[in-house]
Amino acid sequence: MIFEDRNEAGRALARELSAFKQRDDVIVMGIPRGGVVVAYEIARLLDAPLDVYITRKIGAPHNPELAIGAVASDGTLILDHQLAKRLGVSQQYIDEESESQKREIQRRIAEYRGDLPLPELKGKVVILADDGVATGATTLATIKAIRTQRPAELVLAVPVGPRDTMKNLRKEVDQLFCLHTPEVFWAVGAFYNVFDQTSDEEVKALLHRDEPQKN
Repeated sequence: MIFEDRNEAGRALARELSAFKQRDDVIVMGIPRGGVVVAYEIARLLDAPLDVYITRKIGAPHNPELAIGAVASDGTLILDHQLAKRLGVSQQYIDEESESQKREIQRRIAEYRGDLPLPELKGKVVILADDGVATGATTLATIKAIRTQRPAELVLAVPVGPRDTMKNLRKEVDQLFCLHTPEVFWAVGAFYNVFDQTSDEEVKALLHRDEPQKN
């Protein structure tokens, strides 16, 4: 299964999530940046509010695309200890990178939200959306952070992810919607015809329910 772009993937997920349409206890949260595009389409078609939950990957030394963990905006840290040990990653590197990502999270919160108040998640049905899952470290950190706010139900909605990763994440949420779990998984972008970088400006536009302007 190949998606044309994130918008198409979000619309496809929204069809699967139709039982949540026009419910006043539902909020859709996207993981920036690309996940916000998917979340926007879900929120638009379910007639639900849209927001973001910012979590940042902790990349391996000399290979930032390889996640050895992730940190959420509330400080929740998820670390793949076995991978970090295998790569010989020092505790100093982990501490420094975690602090760096926390600073980036705070920058993005200020950039994206502006004067928007933080959403109240207690007692809500939270639909957490991203444009795909690879290792699952960022997603797991986000799930655990959201759980501390005691939502009534936590739903994970993603277009694509590897089978083993999705099997593990299914245990962490109340419901999981994943459209494609291929046997062979290389990277999330391999399952999109268009997988361009989502800008901060696009995220801000989507959060304010404006159509983003692309260059």
